[in-house]
Amino acid sequence: MILLPCPWCGPRNVGEFRYVGETVSRPDPAATTPEEWRRYLYMRRNPRGMLREGWYHTMGCRRYVTVDRDTATNAAGGQP
Repeated sequence: MILLPCPWCGPRNVGEFRYVGETVSRPDPAATTPEEWRRYLYMRRNPRGMLREGWYHTMGCRRYVTVDRDTATNAAGGQP
């Protein structure tokens, strides 16, 4: 079982959340090329190790949570 830390509800089972994806900076749509925009929308690193991810707490407080999670061990730490 994977526990994700919710800053408002405390540690909860991952089944209460919806995975949003790796958090990346959004480029300016007016100043970016189509290739850069495609890379932002579809390309993610998917590394083995620490990764900053977004999760949505669907069965709890209904807020977005940013979690630093080790993809090799699923050990997680949270940040509001």
